[in-house]
Amino acid sequence: MVVLLDVDGTLIDSNDAHARSWVEIGQRTGYPIGYDHIRWLVGMGGDRVLPMLTGLDPGSAEGKTLLEQRGELFRSEFLPKLKAFPGGRDLVERLRDHGHELVVATSAGEESMKALLEQAGLDDLLPLRTSSDDAEASKPAPDIVHAALQQAGASPMSAVMIGDTPYDVAAARNAGVAFIGVLCGGWTRVSLAGAREIYSGPREIVSSFEQSMLSGRLP
Repeated sequence: MVVLLDVDGTLIDSNDAHARSWVEIGQRTGYPIGYDHIRWLVGMGGDRVLPMLTGLDPGSAEGKTLLEQRGELFRSEFLPKLKAFPGGRDLVERLRDHGHELVVATSAGEESMKALLEQAGLDDLLPLRTSSDDAEASKPAPDIVHAALQQAGASPMSAVMIGDTPYDVAAARNAGVAFIGVLCGGWTRVSLAGAREIYSGPREIVSSFEQSMLSGRLP
């Protein structure tokens, strides 16, 4: 089985930090961004979030600059304080030891993805990675999932995705991939409707591994 792994809110506790970095960059650039608004958009790509928050075209010079500044702010001031969720490394090791092929599938850009995996202490376990740089459209579009499947040379029927947001659910569904949800990113079971299984976080997946669909070996 190929297991596609989201990172933010799934393996590392970063969703609030992403939201706060958007609020701060808005204050610095003159765009009032409310925390309660942006918090529930985290999980989409920045190219989708930007016009919702500022009205800017992500392809414009100003839009590109703001996205770059937001990413730099997140990596320099917020990311160094983040921690992996309990059981994050145990989960990745358990999946690997069970014989599953693992591929990162995240809406983060490549630079942020590398930094997040290093901060979470997982960079040595996850060599196969896809980011928003590998997809024409970010989540909830299925492009990143398709890119991850292509990276692994796998079909949708032989894969499962683990993620924490409704945008992950939609991306997996639109690609025909089964989905396992985690609540540690802040969403509810209702928000993750469509997931085959839902757990509180990585630690509970590990403790329930033998009862999970992850214990099987899809063709």
